[in-house]
Amino acid sequence: MDTFFTQEFCDRCAGSLENGRIMSMFNNDCICMKCKDKEKEHPKYKDAQDADHAEIVKGNYNFAGIGYTK
Repeated sequence: MDTFFTQEFCDRCAGSLENGRIMSMFNNDCICMKCKDKEKEHPKYKDAQDADHAEIVKGNYNFAGIGYTK
């Protein structure tokens, strides 16, 4: 069962998801909006976006991402 909409805490920082949640561009983590803002500053964020887009074009809507490293 997918817990994306029911989990209460961010997979990255363990903070509350009360004020919003989004899937990471790098992997399947459910992250808070603060972590999303930080993620956008990651040097490989554009690579992650490009890889995600390429998979969507191929019809893969369940791409696991390129992986996240700090």
